[in-house]
Amino acid sequence: MNMLLRSLLVSVLALPQPVSASDQWPSRPIKLVVPFPAGGNTDAVARVAADYLHKKLAGATVVVENSGGAGGIVGTEMVTRAAPDGHTLCMCSIGPITIAPATQSLRYDPLADLAPISLVSTNPLVLVVHPSLKANSAAELVALARAHPNSLNYSSAGVGALTFFSAELFKARAGVEITHVAYRGGAQATMAVVAGHVELSFANMADAVPQLEGGKLRALGVTTARRSPAAPKVPTLAEQGITGYATESWNALFAPSGTPPSIIARLAGLAADMAKDQDIQKRMADFGSTAVANDPQVFRQMLREEAAQWSNLVKEIGLK
Repeated sequence: MNMLLRSLLVSVLALPQPVSASDQWPSRPIKLVVPFPAGGNTDAVARVAADYLHKKLAGATVVVENSGGAGGIVGTEMVTRAAPDGHTLCMCSIGPITIAPATQSLRYDPLADLAPISLVSTNPLVLVVHPSLKANSAAELVALARAHPNSLNYSSAGVGALTFFSAELFKARAGVEITHVAYRGGAQATMAVVAGHVELSFANMADAVPQLEGGKLRALGVTTARRSPAAPKVPTLAEQGITGYATESWNALFAPSGTPPSIIARLAGLAADMAKDQDIQKRMADFGSTAVANDPQVFRQMLREEAAQWSNLVKEIGLK
């Protein structure tokens, strides 16, 4: 009898075991959604990441799909409604994830409808003005704005985007009135300053660097707590007397909620390796970004804390 049982057990173990969908991932092209138009910082980061994932996933096709609108909300919502099978991902940014919920009603809950995977890059913003504007520092801009309330216009990627929020925070901290003009994305908002359609913007460093180098924009200050390696001679706004001021943009990988944990873990591991890759670090630095990564659970906690911070700050400065 024991011999018979052993024989049956060996036969069962020899049978092919069922293969889960996550074991076969990726089984078709991966769509990496960028919720902004092509040409901006998030788009640039996504294309670097897509190239890296293509190489590390045995040549799997990774297609970047731009779906801009409403400061990143349209494309982000689209990802929340996608099948949670690892074949639709989002290179999302801070605006539609932790800022927008504090400033407006959304048809999705970023912390419930998306599975955080890892940060991919961080990026300072820089206060830029048209060269014709008679302001060579943040203090001079504040003096000009106070002397002529609402005579200056600033561009942003839309209400809820960090480019918008950074300007509104500046207005509150400096006690000035500047008029908002919304554009479809960060690159378009920056080019509006270059073209002279508006006088200033809080631009992503990636969007601003080429225009600063070409003399088409003038930088007055960076938004981060420390100076940026991409523009080390540009002082922070805090250095120039704008107290209690610090904002920083980020881009990160997300998947629809319900995506198998094994896929999330594999992507998080790839993101961690990508942040250490010297070629990736250089490519990111070339457009003003810093390659970073974090664990999904650490990232989720960061998002909770950041969302609460923006919510409290929005109430403080009266944006809602």
